[in-house]
Amino acid sequence: MGSERLLLIDGTAVAYRSFYAIQNLSTSGGQATNALFGFIRTLQQQRRMWEPTHMAVVFDGGLPVERTTRLESYKAQREAMPSDLVAQMDAIEEYLKCAHVPAVRMEGEEADDVMATIAMRAVETGMEVLLASSDKDMLQIVSDEVNVVEPLKSGRRMGPDEVRGKLGVEPRQVADWLALVGDAVDNIPGVPGVGPKTAARLLQAYGSIDGIWRHLAEIRPERIRQRLAENRSAVERNLELVRLRTNLKMPFPLDSLKVREEDQSLTAPFYEKYELRSFLASR
Repeated sequence: MGSERLLLIDGTAVAYRSFYAIQNLSTSGGQATNALFGFIRTLQQQRRMWEPTHMAVVFDGGLPVERTTRLESYKAQREAMPSDLVAQMDAIEEYLKCAHVPAVRMEGEEADDVMATIAMRAVETGMEVLLASSDKDMLQIVSDEVNVVEPLKSGRRMGPDEVRGKLGVEPRQVADWLALVGDAVDNIPGVPGVGPKTAARLLQAYGSIDGIWRHLAEIRPERIRQRLAENRSAVERNLELVRLRTNLKMPFPLDSLKVREEDQSLTAPFYEKYELRSFLASR
């Protein structure tokens, strides 16, 4: 493994988490800054903790047509971003510019797929990759070179052993596991009666969704076998929905993600503008 380390942060998720975790923070003029404050704090903690040589914050750019065509209700239950958070997203991107942290958004692509694509390119060049995300989808690409880290200050990282311990399957089986169990967060219905443990047991026994179909006749109990048979097309569709896309066209070179020092002549006025003076004091 090379000495270079890439840290990719799911910016949309961190903004949401910060917005709901921190209440009643605003400028003297009444402009909400709770998400902005939490976002900056998280980013700085992650940067200090992992000491990356390269980093980027990745934002959602919309839902891919390929997924919404397969399942019209895909993520349809999600409410629109709260207006108080929408109002802070520009400030978050303004901060990233001041701090010289690359922000990546690809039109019509989800952050997970963009992160997975960048991660795979980085691994090809010998980099170690850390994905700051709490999304189970990201566990599909975990390997010795790619770990998932919590976007909090816990310092916990998930490699292949941790994925096996958490889900009971190998990282390469995570997409199959999700296809069986479903994902309520993304509005993807799983096989009725097949929970996380049953899905793990089936994949341990038969290796993959294809292996399950090949051995369908021998699966017990009868109730589970029947449910699988009835939901076969839904499982195949789910697999296409949950599988990360790692082959997106990357519109920038990895070198452009090299970590640069924060320019205090830019960040200090930014902190003053949004009355986030604790970041000035902690310098």
